[in-house]
Amino acid sequence: MVNFIFLTTLIAFFSVLFYWAFRHLPAERWQIIATVPSLQRDDGSWNGVNLTYYGFFNASACVFSCATIIALMGSVGVPVIATIAITGMLLLVCLPAAKIVARIVERKSSTFTVGGASFVGIVLLPWIIQAFNNFAAEPFELTVPATQMLAAVAIAYAFGEAFGRLACISFGCCYGKLLGQAPFPLQRILRRFCFTFSGETKKVAYEAGLLARPLVPIQAVTAIISSLAGLVGVFFFLRSDWTIALLCPLVITQAWRVFSEMLRADYRGGGRISAYQLMAVTALVYSVGWVAFLDSTSTVRPDILSGLRALLNTPVLLFLEALWIAIFLYLGRSSVTAARLSFHVVRERI
Repeated sequence: MVNFIFLTTLIAFFSVLFYWAFRHLPAERWQIIATVPSLQRDDGSWNGVNLTYYGFFNASACVFSCATIIALMGSVGVPVIATIAITGMLLLVCLPAAKIVARIVERKSSTFTVGGASFVGIVLLPWIIQAFNNFAAEPFELTVPATQMLAAVAIAYAFGEAFGRLACISFGCCYGKLLGQAPFPLQRILRRFCFTFSGETKKVAYEAGLLARPLVPIQAVTAIISSLAGLVGVFFFLRSDWTIALLCPLVITQAWRVFSEMLRADYRGGGRISAYQLMAVTALVYSVGWVAFLDSTSTVRPDILSGLRALLNTPVLLFLEALWIAIFLYLGRSSVTAARLSFHVVRERI
């Protein structure tokens, strides 16, 4: 019953979130969350730094993913400190990779790529777990079961991919092709759900000139498919089917990334097959190969209430809050938009 309530709560959360986001985030007002004065100009006005909903949703996605890992690993009795240590090492690698890979593939210095970051994370995570266990086993008596940890991260990645696509909608990036360019059967299905963006500062406007044009809602479809992949993973994780819990989210998200690139119109690097498609295929083959070396015989039964208790304590919550702020400041400060501010006194209210 507890597992059913947990899954139902997750389904309700994503359903409400997506219903609101898909209706509102393509609008202009949902790109900039705030503007902070930075430098005063000669005419008395100020240059401003724009803080974006792109950063808000990406920070929220990352924290939601980390909370998922902590809860799932807590449900199988893994100490929180061990889970946070491995998650922290993974973030230290993946966050810079999001910018570095985008710079290599797209030759742009002011953009980020979830696909590139996830590829790096998928490749390195098994080695990070092994290194941690080798280092912490004897002096600290801390070990992390690799299969469960990989499954938890795969689930969390699927949820993060789903949540993070809302950032793409608000910023107008990762946009789909014109609806008329999609295969006819898809046109019929998506006609009622296509995205039309507004706002000259959205990427879909300044990069492609596709404002107010009906586009394939590829971000929304990706969000839905990724969330379903994560939910399937949680279902099997709570049943102690570790291998299926690991493979389902990875196979679904990476296979969808390969296919979804065909419906996107933003620049993905040169060539008919993008570097991100090659990364997804490589990550998929690599992950399936790793499964043969994993121990999936553990008989531990997950207790999600124990996992939630591990999550809902003060040090963990402070860690997640600090992580949210750090990622928001890292990803949320826009370098491709600017603002000019002026201030005045409202005399009638003095």
